[in-house]
Amino acid sequence: MASSVSGAASRLLPTSARAKSSSSSAFSLLSHRSASSLAPAPLKSLRSSPLVSYLFLNHKVGRRSSIQVSSTAGFSTVAFASDPDQLKSAKEDIKELLKTTFCHPILVRLGWHDSGTYDKNIEEWPKRGGANGSLRFDIELKHAANAGLVNALKLLQPIKDKYSGLTYADLFQLASATAVEEAGGPKIPMKYGRVDVSGPEQCPEEGKLPDAGPPSPSEHLREEIVALSGAHTLGRSRPERSGWGKPETKYTKDGPGAPGGQSWTVQWLKFDNSYFKDIKEKRDADLLVLPTDAALFEDPSFKVFAEKYAEDQEAFFKDYAEAHAKLSNLGAKFDPPEGFSIDVPSGAAPEKFVAAKYSTGKRELSVAMKQKIRAEYEAIGGSPDKPLPSNYFLNIMIAIAVLALLTSLVVN
Repeated sequence: MASSVSGAASRLLPTSARAKSSSSSAFSLLSHRSASSLAPAPLKSLRSSPLVSYLFLNHKVGRRSSIQVSSTAGFSTVAFASDPDQLKSAKEDIKELLKTTFCHPILVRLGWHDSGTYDKNIEEWPKRGGANGSLRFDIELKHAANAGLVNALKLLQPIKDKYSGLTYADLFQLASATAVEEAGGPKIPMKYGRVDVSGPEQCPEEGKLPDAGPPSPSEHLREEIVALSGAHTLGRSRPERSGWGKPETKYTKDGPGAPGGQSWTVQWLKFDNSYFKDIKEKRDADLLVLPTDAALFEDPSFKVFAEKYAEDQEAFFKDYAEAHAKLSNLGAKFDPPEGFSIDVPSGAAPEKFVAAKYSTGKRELSVAMKQKIRAEYEAIGGSPDKPLPSNYFLNIMIAIAVLALLTSLVVN
């Protein structure tokens, strides 16, 4: 049993569903998913373009500093924090990609497998594994649990090339969360700013992602989150890749996408609570039930949550969204350290810059002057959101006036 997320699962558990846990085999369950119909792409399409001009976000979104670029095994690699505007645009492109390729399952799996290598026993980044973009390298793609994920990378590489101000780590997690949301699932409260590893030598060793079968499915599943298992509502298992499932069923023989495989649910591109319902009822031989799936209703410590999710989809969505967000952060290094969100609450708008906060004059300033004043204030620690306690320019004028008065008195 791998210790990939040992001790971290309790932090991933929804607050309403804490359980004893030390690893996360839900990653491996998703590993049996298949890609939809994918147009072949040359391996060179996986290479990123040189990004010498790109810079780190330096603890404030939009503020950048220089970085080092290296090239390893044919890839030009660079570590930098992502640009928020490019993340927003990339999300729209991912939505369009999902409409035409039906690749929701493999994108979810990609995000999970990049973060699922996290080892809580290792503190140093990137040795601890986790969501750091290492899955883009061939050495990790060839791990047995990652079979087929090269297709997901081929799908996303054109988006990465278009928006070079993104890290792979953020792109993988953005794609995973967007796929869930676009399949009808809950809104995931994601944060971004993940830093990429720089080369394949920083990839985790194989075996960080546990499998989904014997010898002890219940004990294995106890090391993960019941809510995350519900993501099996999406996707199919292909026996030629994972060793699990049928070559095809009445639900998969015609696609969409590449036909074949065995799904956990009838509508395997729809995110809902069907997974729990179908396992509980066990009425359809064409639906897949892995040993770890069956354990949900056989193990007393899981059954209470599985029963709850089968009856209450809203509760499942709430707990799943929380667990997915925490999973996506495992092992990640953020810049800025606290990360940032690209989701603006409905009806909310950024605070308008008000020059009066920075000047005692009542005359409206030009846009250029406002930007200059704003930059000067931010340079000394102020901002529109957190202005200095006193007026900087007014204080200078007062100081000059006082000095002039004192000089005049001394001269007289």
